[in-house]
Amino acid sequence: MTQTTDAGDAPTARTVAFVFPGQGSQYVGMGADLVARSPAAAAAFERADAALGIPLSRMILEGPAEELDQTINAQPAILATSVAFLEAMREEAREAGIEIVPRALAGHSAGQYAAAVAADAIDYADALRLVRERGRIMQERGIDGGMGAVIGLSDEQVDEIVEAAREHGEISVANANAPGQIVLSGVIPALVFALEMSKTVGARKAVRLTVSVASHSPLMRRARDEFGRILTKVPFRDPKIPMLGNVHASVIHTAEGLRLELSEHLVHGVQWTATVRRMAGNGITDFVEVGPGRVLSGLIRRISPEAVTHALDIPGARSWIAALREESA
Repeated sequence: MTQTTDAGDAPTARTVAFVFPGQGSQYVGMGADLVARSPAAAAAFERADAALGIPLSRMILEGPAEELDQTINAQPAILATSVAFLEAMREEAREAGIEIVPRALAGHSAGQYAAAVAADAIDYADALRLVRERGRIMQERGIDGGMGAVIGLSDEQVDEIVEAAREHGEISVANANAPGQIVLSGVIPALVFALEMSKTVGARKAVRLTVSVASHSPLMRRARDEFGRILTKVPFRDPKIPMLGNVHASVIHTAEGLRLELSEHLVHGVQWTATVRRMAGNGITDFVEVGPGRVLSGLIRRISPEAVTHALDIPGARSWIAALREESA
């Protein structure tokens, strides 16, 4: 079992997974506290600027929000910030004499790129360029559509609603985020029908999201095909740490498996509930959210109430590494 250890001491009884957030977790100023105290985090931002040839770090730290929220910018910004958190955590662990080896890695949608960097399956600069291209292609090649969140219904109820809504056009489950929390993706007539039907059968909330493409749905086929051709030109390596994919919540062992996953998840839903359950069922006790925000920590507690979550993006709070150091002393 992979464990978190303190150099020279007995290992703690923890089995850790790192999880990485996707688009929607970005906000202006994310990572500012981190950059101020961690040279490793500051270097990660500098490397992102150099790889992309744009002042990405300035956009992250200063905005404006309208620019940061554009898909072409948001995805590399979240990747850069997640890697900054990862490098700062590793830096602090080294200084504390603690070795952290996660047993598994998982990213939510675009968060898979940070997971791939953490697994040493792709170079950071290549991941940045890829995810920016991913954002561009999703904006330009995705067929007009939309997405909507449905809160408070069972998976079976949502499946029945989706089946009925398909009489109005293409629609599918884009994100199975947690029990009772589903995101739908499809053409507008079908989406509107599904959200209204969800309210009728008792959903606590059923609302349109402020996006103009139907992510993680068959409507992204053109984007998948174009992005797939780009992926073939980028060098990948077999992950050094097991990664779980979004499409089937299965473990990715090879470079080719990762390349296929990154292509296919554009047209398939994110199976986050199944991913977390698989990790918990395989003995993961602690989930560390490496990146901006705390969305994944909340979802994980809903999926697996016994899990212990650690969100790194809590400015001013005692760091997870410091707490671990105290426990190991």
